[in-house]
Amino acid sequence: MVSINKTSSKPYYEQLMLGIKEDILNGLLQSGDRLPSVREMARQLMMNPNTVSKAYKLLEAQEVIVTVKGKGTYVKKIDPTLRDEYQIQKIKNKFNELIIEANYLNVSKDELTHWLEESDQQLKGESI
Repeated sequence: MVSINKTSSKPYYEQLMLGIKEDILNGLLQSGDRLPSVREMARQLMMNPNTVSKAYKLLEAQEVIVTVKGKGTYVKKIDPTLRDEYQIQKIKNKFNELIIEANYLNVSKDELTHWLEESDQQLKGESI
């Protein structure tokens, strides 16, 4: 379930968004599952409702969730054929920044590859 690290430098709304996406990838949230209302989520995570609302709006814009007026907010079905090239380019740019930092710290390509595989396995719940 989603948790917020109050000591992280990452903004709360980004942590919430990432947590929801991770729960979807791990199967904790399925297509059609109802998310807590903004107020419920804010109460559960002890955070400002405006922060939760911002995260929900951004997740809607990314087509991760959908809000039905008067009914609630639900996990949207993932269409594996759709790709958001703008978001993919943003990820690629972040990845390039990580490569620069890793090279600066003398981290080898093999180490980076191992970390990538390790992270992928952890997210899929596979043993390492």
